[in-house]
Amino acid sequence: MSGSEPWWQQYDPDTVTISDDSVPDSWKICTIDGVYFGGNSYSGSLGARISSIFVILFMSTFFTLFPVIAARSKRLKVPKYVYLFARYFGTGVIVATAFIHLLDPAYGEIGPQSCVGMSGNWSKYSFCPAIILFTVFSIFIVDLASDVYVKRRFGITHGHGDEIENAIVKRQEATNNNVDIESHNLGHSADSDDKSKKSYDVVSNASTEIVTQSFESQIGAFLILEFGVIFHSVMIGLNLGTTDDEFSTLYPVLVFHQSFEGLGIGARLSAIEFPKNKWWWPYALCVAYGLTTPICVAIGLGVRTTYDGNSYTVNVVSGVLDAISAGILMYTGLVELLARDFIFDENRTNDISKLLFMVNCTLWGAGLMALLGKWA
Repeated sequence: MSGSEPWWQQYDPDTVTISDDSVPDSWKICTIDGVYFGGNSYSGSLGARISSIFVILFMSTFFTLFPVIAARSKRLKVPKYVYLFARYFGTGVIVATAFIHLLDPAYGEIGPQSCVGMSGNWSKYSFCPAIILFTVFSIFIVDLASDVYVKRRFGITHGHGDEIENAIVKRQEATNNNVDIESHNLGHSADSDDKSKKSYDVVSNASTEIVTQSFESQIGAFLILEFGVIFHSVMIGLNLGTTDDEFSTLYPVLVFHQSFEGLGIGARLSAIEFPKNKWWWPYALCVAYGLTTPICVAIGLGVRTTYDGNSYTVNVVSGVLDAISAGILMYTGLVELLARDFIFDENRTNDISKLLFMVNCTLWGAGLMALLGKWA
């Protein structure tokens, strides 16, 4: 045996037994998991894999765009409860994705009982939950800093109501009073028209300011959410393009998986009011999500005969990405979606039947996404 060979090749997996104390447990785990001796697992079905590129592209993009178009198009006249279903079903999907499709795989790839987690420096500390914890607090700091920045920029303070809205009302009332008095005393229609135009400009500018404030306070959290989902979609695409006989099961499951996630992304995006000069942003963000997995499937097909989806390096990269994504979606799902929509929303509906409908949609989204975790 030459000295250039990896250290794990000094043991023969055909002769080593579990009870052999002379062999490290980490080597046994890695061998059983197929990390050191797995190799490429591509099993054919090239035509079906190519078709998955276009099917997932269409389905994920369609379901992501649907809530956005439904919320903005007056022609479609989508019933309110259909929109509510999409929005809160998507919330459940995001929460379930964090725990079932990201947290569990992350532990399986770099957790303490995994091949990576028992090898080298990875065995000295439980890095998987540490990465998740670090991500949660990083997102919290970014979210807090963004909120403070927006509030300071627009002169808003907590506990004093909506100062921008109050300012608009006061300005509008003062302007209207001035217009009425001047019109009555002077009777100059030209001056009244001029005052009316100024009043319109004040209200228009203030309304634009409100839209900008609302947009800036929400877009950061959404971009973090999409970032986390796209991280996850990258590895899904690569694995679908290179996996073994499990492809026939993974294909339909991942179509639903990406469609449900897309519905969640689109539903959250549809709740954000974009400034007029950024009207195209929601459509671009939907397409970006829709393209991610198909592009990665295509890349996977390009390296289908050489890519080892279960190698040590791939496990490290995939595990770290899944842990980061899990932290992002945990914070976003629990804080930005569940807590903000149901607990801290001052405008939450008082209609119990409507509230129960929203909660049921959330539970159905979480339940169905959790069920998909049985296969992918």
